[in-house]
Amino acid sequence: MAKEGAQRAEETEQMIEKEGGKEAAEGSSAGSLRAADTKEMRAVVLSAFGGLNKLRVSKKAMPEPQEGELKIRVKACGLNFIDLMVRQGNIDNPPKTPLVPGFECSGIVEALGDSVKGFEIGDRVMAFVNYNAWAEVVCTPAEFVYKIPDDMSFSEAAAFPMNFVTAYMMLFEVANLREGMSVLVHSAGGGVGQAVAQLCSTIPNVTVFGTASSFKHEAIKDSVTHLFDRNADYVQEIKRISTEGVDIVLDCLCGENTGKGLSLLKPLGTYILYGSSNMVTGETKSFFSFAKSWWQVEKNRGGLIKGVMDKLLNLYNNKKIKPVVDSLWALEEVKEAMQRIHDRGNIGKLILDVEKAPTPLMANDSTETSEAGEEEEDHEGDNENKERMPFIQ
Repeated sequence: MAKEGAQRAEETEQMIEKEGGKEAAEGSSAGSLRAADTKEMRAVVLSAFGGLNKLRVSKKAMPEPQEGELKIRVKACGLNFIDLMVRQGNIDNPPKTPLVPGFECSGIVEALGDSVKGFEIGDRVMAFVNYNAWAEVVCTPAEFVYKIPDDMSFSEAAAFPMNFVTAYMMLFEVANLREGMSVLVHSAGGGVGQAVAQLCSTIPNVTVFGTASSFKHEAIKDSVTHLFDRNADYVQEIKRISTEGVDIVLDCLCGENTGKGLSLLKPLGTYILYGSSNMVTGETKSFFSFAKSWWQVEKNRGGLIKGVMDKLLNLYNNKKIKPVVDSLWALEEVKEAMQRIHDRGNIGKLILDVEKAPTPLMANDSTETSEAGEEEEDHEGDNENKERMPFIQ
């Protein structure tokens, strides 16, 4: 195993040197966004809070690891609803712009900061990042980095941390899910919803009621016990099946669904509002930063998250859970990816594939439609505004 690890590290170093030499030879080739200078990288930059036209792929200085950090050559990044909220500035204490969004990624360890132990150059890893994930290279504390199982792809790894840690903490750390309980989860077809459904299946006799858009039902019907159209009267349907209601409600919709969920909650049940997909349209404000705040705010949270990740990786290795990837997008396609998740078109997780080339442009519009339904001016040229089709797995 040690010999294989050393060989893999050597191959990775050779690959990095080869790519660096190739870039230097190419110089400033037309149409290429990758910098010839190995000290620069491509990154998605949010220039200011607002619409999709505030996002651009730009060159930035490549970070170097500080003490206790790992430098990761990124292969894939996860896209979450909180990223839409960050883009609009709809979070408490938003950071200053310009900034590079993103809170999770996967890739290959490229360098180690001082005092880092347990990792080697060439290791395949996934990580939580305090912003800056949507880039070719990131640096993050080693305590928030985890090795990827051999049979897990980079896209699956980028889909794993936020969704499954959020789902696990809600179900087991907060709601104390036990055998024989019942759970109502909204947006059952989304990344967190699918993680919730899979984790519930690891406990005997748990009944899962899920709501989702009707076009998702065929794809996700086997992941939950009972599935309902989110626009139908699911309250009466659930009460017909479980007259006493449910033990746990996991609500990411808010709005009118909050009242419906509370009406279904059993006495002494647990209602968790972990975010609001309605919030990005300005309907209401809530406290999404569920998983993020738990791993980011205090250093001693690293131990808590590590314990959860160890349990989740054990479940993965035992074939109990598996991240669901909806589609892969190039960094240059981040606007279209955000629109897809806003429109609730995804089943599972959307992934930014750092090495993926943009899909050929499919439309000739000179303006793009914002999430609020308004046309946004884009002065960077027509190419950034035309619709692209993602790679659907």
